[in-house]
Amino acid sequence: MDLDGNPATGRIPIVDVRPVVDRGTRPAKAVVGETFQVTATLFGEGHDTVGANVVLCDPDGRPGPWTPMRELAPGSDRWGAEITPGAAGSWTYFVEAWSDPVGAWRRAAGVKIPAGVDVPLVLEEGAELYERAAAAVPRGAGRRTVKAAARALRDDSRPPHVRLAAALDPGVDAVLVAHPLRDRLSRTAPLPLLVERERALYGAWYEFFPRSEGAVVRAGRPPVSGTFRTAAERLPAIAEMGFDVVYLPPVHPIGSTFRKGPNNTLSASRDDVGVPWAIGSPEGGHDAVHPDLGTIDDFDAFVRRAADLGLEVALDFALQCSPDHPWVEKHPEWFHHRPDGTIAYAENPPKKYQDIYPIAFDRDMPGLVAETTRVLRFWMGHGVRIFRVDNPHTKPVVFWERVIADVNRTDPDVIFLAEAFTRPAIMRRLAAVGFQQSYTYFTWRNTKEELTDYLTELSHESAAFMRPNFFVNTPDILPAYLQEGGRPAFELRAVLAATLSPAWGLYAGYELCENTPAGAGGEEYLDSEKYQLRPRDWEAAEREGRTIAPLITRLNRIRRSHPALRRLRNLRFHRADNDALIVYSKRAGADTVVVVANLDPHRTQEATVSLDMPQLGLDRHETVPVRDELTGETYHWGSANYVRLAPGGAHVLAVVREAADHDCPDEHGTVRRPSSSQTGGSATS
Repeated sequence: MDLDGNPATGRIPIVDVRPVVDRGTRPAKAVVGETFQVTATLFGEGHDTVGANVVLCDPDGRPGPWTPMRELAPGSDRWGAEITPGAAGSWTYFVEAWSDPVGAWRRAAGVKIPAGVDVPLVLEEGAELYERAAAAVPRGAGRRTVKAAARALRDDSRPPHVRLAAALDPGVDAVLVAHPLRDRLSRTAPLPLLVERERALYGAWYEFFPRSEGAVVRAGRPPVSGTFRTAAERLPAIAEMGFDVVYLPPVHPIGSTFRKGPNNTLSASRDDVGVPWAIGSPEGGHDAVHPDLGTIDDFDAFVRRAADLGLEVALDFALQCSPDHPWVEKHPEWFHHRPDGTIAYAENPPKKYQDIYPIAFDRDMPGLVAETTRVLRFWMGHGVRIFRVDNPHTKPVVFWERVIADVNRTDPDVIFLAEAFTRPAIMRRLAAVGFQQSYTYFTWRNTKEELTDYLTELSHESAAFMRPNFFVNTPDILPAYLQEGGRPAFELRAVLAATLSPAWGLYAGYELCENTPAGAGGEEYLDSEKYQLRPRDWEAAEREGRTIAPLITRLNRIRRSHPALRRLRNLRFHRADNDALIVYSKRAGADTVVVVANLDPHRTQEATVSLDMPQLGLDRHETVPVRDELTGETYHWGSANYVRLAPGGAHVLAVVREAADHDCPDEHGTVRRPSSSQTGGSATS
């Protein structure tokens, strides 16, 4: 057994293999084509030289070519290698380690032969090892090259240093790296790896209420709801902004008992439309559409129109009921009854939801699992492959584990997003048991220290199983930063969300910089769309320049054109000598993007940005062209660069490798060329 309790065979200890989830009882996660690092601590006996590799086995159990591991830091005994699964399914991987007698001999020979110590014996030992190594090399893969090296070691007509040089020839090296001589071979138990479609990691989400699109609201007259057909007219604009997913709040019938009025008032009039999360009425429950929105055929037409535009439809799944939901009478055992016989309504102190009954799971969890999967499969049958799950942390974790496993067993492409703004341990557990994506605390992380610490956690510590989706706002959350920062705050948070996380999203109205709160110190919107219809005049906003839609469009196009921004685990932070500026990079193969952002929405800030060039795949003293993808300007940057950014401004810089400049830096490694912002201004203006 290794130190993690995993069965291992062989003499070489292999411990602390990562990524691993729940000691290997649950799968680590990746998406198709995602490259990630496997690491392990391993060591030999005494002064043994060791080697290691990772073997990735496909869903059919077939091992692929093994990937050599390297020691990540000299003397650390921590080894790593990058692997890339090429198809969706349940994969496995394991780590192998071995004693490397050829490597040990080379190290000793490199000392002894120049010193004249035991030269004949050392050369003969090497020849015997190379003969053994040649026998392990497949025919046609360089066996003759290794045999020739063995003969050279025995050729006493040549000086010892020449014979040694023949054995250390790069051509021999290449063969032995691909086909090493492996003594004392050790192997870990296979570890599970779940590989899902790319949308589980990457995508831009747009949330809007169908009932507000095309709605008519006039003073003194009953409001007229928009429909699926009028909502579909908004889809081309959403697609044009570069979004991948259209997320709809619940579209089901809404109860009338304790219906909420505008701004969460408890006394609704008969014309008030109610809260979509108060699901259920005599017209139906979770498998019905609100009559004001149209019919199920109209919903199908909406999904088809979205698909024609390259958009997937995500549907809210809120496992709760209004007092008028059919379940209340048909399944009273699914609700908690108080001593007076009434059913307790939902609460999330200090918020109270008098129009909603929560579900109780203790008396009939199997029945609830069956009904939930039935409802989900109903919507799957109508083209929905993504579900945003409302408040999953208020239900048993084991319930979601069973539901998601049941759905993904037959439909592995279906994605579940956990809307769980709760304690970190619960968020992590929900991700580990099956949720493909998670909301996060990003909304409330605003300072450089907060963002750096939190993103380091998300991109490294939990990235093997928890994938973040950075929503910049929601119908429930208008953060103080947006309330107080105005348009620069909206621009900046969009840049951060779109470039820090592979998945990001916004709720409609964000592009208009809507930021009026219901009251001081709170995060609710005034005249919240949760309680009333809010038609918006998008064309007027564009004519009058009241929209940041062009910036959002540009960000989504940048994301699509840069593979580095479609990944999470490649995030690295760099230094700036001003805490108002944050600097980070992402790199995938030859694609490298550097982002510099001014976190201050009120004041222009400047700093010297210090780049860790090797993290960018560059030499420490190299200078390269960088193209600002927000403005199209190209500049030359090295390890140190002066930056000046207007309030909330940012650079999104792509390293232009094919035209690398080779200007000489000064003695400090600083390239004294004008940076992109020395003339002032904001990259997002």
